[in-house]
Amino acid sequence: MTIRQTNGRGKRYDSILDTVGDTPTIKINRIAPKNVDVYVKFEAFNPAGSVKDRLALNIIEAAERSGALTPGQTVVEATSGNTGIGLAMVCAAKGYPLVVTMAESFSVERRRLMRFLGAKVVLTPKEAKGFGMYSKAKELAEANGWFLASQFETSANADIHENTTAREILADFEGSNLDYIVSGYGTGGTITGLGRVMRKERPETKLILTEPANAALVASGYVNTRNEDHQPTEGHPNFNPHPIQGWTPDFIPWVLQEALDKKLYDDLIPVAGPDGIAWSRRLAAEEGIFTGISGGSTFAVSMKLAETAPEGSVILCMLPDTGERYLSTPLFEGVAEAMTEEEIALSQSTPGYRMGS
Repeated sequence: MTIRQTNGRGKRYDSILDTVGDTPTIKINRIAPKNVDVYVKFEAFNPAGSVKDRLALNIIEAAERSGALTPGQTVVEATSGNTGIGLAMVCAAKGYPLVVTMAESFSVERRRLMRFLGAKVVLTPKEAKGFGMYSKAKELAEANGWFLASQFETSANADIHENTTAREILADFEGSNLDYIVSGYGTGGTITGLGRVMRKERPETKLILTEPANAALVASGYVNTRNEDHQPTEGHPNFNPHPIQGWTPDFIPWVLQEALDKKLYDDLIPVAGPDGIAWSRRLAAEEGIFTGISGGSTFAVSMKLAETAPEGSVILCMLPDTGERYLSTPLFEGVAEAMTEEEIALSQSTPGYRMGS
């Protein structure tokens, strides 16, 4: 067996921001059906741990180029966590103050990560859902003259996935078939950016969109009202609380609307939160791939798709983030902090350094 070795990347980086993107595509070896090849694009390899690092960087740099963001101006945004963490990293590296609004229902480690990166986090009542935290960010921006990042509306969102994520996938599968790409949506930037490119350059690839079964906004056919700036003016009537943090706010974002209007996806498959949790746990325990509930949910849909996919199909599943920002969520329920009985027995099975006696 050959001993693994590495040779470095052959370059040095001028900033942490230069390490965003170029995330790996990884084959699933133990838990995928044998009649298909399943890969994951693991966005946790971004420097702040999620796919949202891409849009966070592009939002800030696009605003700098246009003059919409001036030196030292405060940035404000509503987020379930990953965009806020990405923005906190970008703003720390570039010297912008950041204020994040976030519903109190999202995991506590997310707000702590943002504060650790120098951001201020303003919580909103969980009863007000995503629309409440979104409205609070707008209020703060208007009252203080801050730059509103507008992840749900800005063209900088899908643009970065068109110019980076999609290009990476094309390169990774050059000369190989790629039959399906599976993605959920938060803002819709990933599916919209991928759809723009794949429809032109890999039209044989089917794009599969997924959303929580109990918050089926797209499947409902109802589109919430928006103002002239494409900002939602109401919560979506089909929204219900779900455990897939980062997915499906209680409105259909303008960025996602492009994918809906232009039919940039081929099928919509719902997923139940408990299925996402179960597959996230299996990815960790059986493949060593540590992703969150959103990643587990996308993978659950990929596994469902694999059941009926033609022999030899190739499926790519987007994994948005790392599982570390879900420690206080149902994903880790039942994972013991103290030693289990089996672990105590192992400790006591040899004479030295025993615990639990």
